[in-house]
Amino acid sequence: MKFQCTECGTEIPMDQARNPFLCTCGGLLDIVHDFRALDGERLRRLFDSRLSERMTPYASGVWRYKELIHPLLPEEDMTTKFEGNTGLYDSAPAARYTGIRRLLLKAQSENPSGSFKDNGMAVAVSHGRSLGYTKFTCTSTGNTSSSLAMYAALAGCASYVFLPSRSISMNKVLQTLAYGAKLISFDGTYDAGIRFSERHSEALGLYVCNSINPFRIEGQKSIVYEIAHQLRWRMPDWIVVPGGALSNATALGKGLRDLLELGFIDKLPRVAIVQAEGASPFHRMVSSGRQELIPEPNPSTVASALNIGNPPSWKKALSYTIEQTNGVTISVSDEEIMDAKACVDQCGIGCEPASAASVAGVRKLVEQGAIDREETAVCVLTGNMLKDTTSIHDYHLGPDTKGRWANPIVTGELDLNIVERLVHHNSY
Repeated sequence: MKFQCTECGTEIPMDQARNPFLCTCGGLLDIVHDFRALDGERLRRLFDSRLSERMTPYASGVWRYKELIHPLLPEEDMTTKFEGNTGLYDSAPAARYTGIRRLLLKAQSENPSGSFKDNGMAVAVSHGRSLGYTKFTCTSTGNTSSSLAMYAALAGCASYVFLPSRSISMNKVLQTLAYGAKLISFDGTYDAGIRFSERHSEALGLYVCNSINPFRIEGQKSIVYEIAHQLRWRMPDWIVVPGGALSNATALGKGLRDLLELGFIDKLPRVAIVQAEGASPFHRMVSSGRQELIPEPNPSTVASALNIGNPPSWKKALSYTIEQTNGVTISVSDEEIMDAKACVDQCGIGCEPASAASVAGVRKLVEQGAIDREETAVCVLTGNMLKDTTSIHDYHLGPDTKGRWANPIVTGELDLNIVERLVHHNSY
C-alpha cells in the first residue's frame, strides 16, 4: 500500500502521509494497492468462510474483505459494529416504477447508524486509532457526523462535528448529539467546513474523517464487494448511486476495478451517478464534456445528504467511475426524488430522500433510453427513512403536497360504512 496524489501523481509511503491526507501541492491522496501477490480463488474461499463468523471483527461486512481494504492494520485497532451485511432486495414494484426488467435495492440504510457512511467510517476511525489519535472530526450535513459519533463513542474516543446551519436534517443532528459528539454549528456551507478542517485539524489534534480521508473510500469499497458476493460474483448491467461528496461513487469504481483485476468478476457494470438538480455541479461538468468542475455556491435540495456544491472527490469519481465504466450522470428534481422515495418506502424497504435519487435516476435514464428496459440494475440506498422524518411529513401530510404517492391520514368516526369503504374500495 502507498499513497498517490490525485493532482501531481507524487507517491508517498504509508508511514509518511499525515492527517488530513493532503499532498504538499494541495491535492487529495489516494491509496494504491499492489494485489499481484494475491490469489483471487483463495480469497474467494476465505471471504466465503467468513460469512459464518459471528463475534469476531471478520463478521463485519467491511472487515470480511480486509485484505482488499487495509491489510496492514493491526487486528487490535479494528473498530467494528458489524457494519455491512445489508440486504439486497429484488423489488418487483420498484422495477415497475422505473420501467426496468429487474431492479435490486442495496439497503445500506440497514447499517448500525443508518447509512452507508458506516462502511467507510469503521476503517477511518480504525486507522486513526492505529496512529494514536483519540479525537476525531468531520464536517457534515448529517450522516457522516452520526456515523463518526457512533464509532468514536464505541472506541472510547471523542468526536467534534462542524455543522452547517442550513439544509440539514434535525433527525441526524439529534442522533449525533445522542452519541456524545460536540457540535459546532456555523453559518456557511459544507465546503467551508471542509476547508477549515484541512487548515486546522492537525494543530487541534483532530483526525479528519471526511471523504478527503482516503481510508473512508477504502472502507466504502466493501459495499460493491458485498453486492458482488451476494450475487455470486455475477454483476448486473448497471449500478446506480446518489452523488453528493462523491466518495461513494469513487469507492464503487475503485472496488469494481479491484474485483476485475483479481478475477472475481469478468466484466464491469456501467455506473450511473445521480445528483439533485439543485446540487449537480458534477453532472453539469460531465454532461457538458468539461474536465474541470465549477462549484455550485448555493446548493439547494430536499435531499440534505446531496446538498453539496463542491464535492471533494469529483476527480476520483471521474477517473475511477465514469471513465472506467463508461458511466453516465444525471440530475433529478426534488419532486422526482420524493416520488421515488415514496415508492421505495411503500415497497417495505424505505430510505431517506438522497437514497431515492438512485431510483429516480433509473426511471429517468430508462425514459431517456440510456438504460434499456431489458437490462438489470442495482440501486444503492444510502440512508434510513427515519433520517429525515420532516420530508415524510411534508410529502404525505403537507397542505400543499403534490406527491403522486401521498398517503394521508384518514380522520373520521368509527363508522362501519366509512371503514368498509376504506378497506374494500380504498375510498372515504
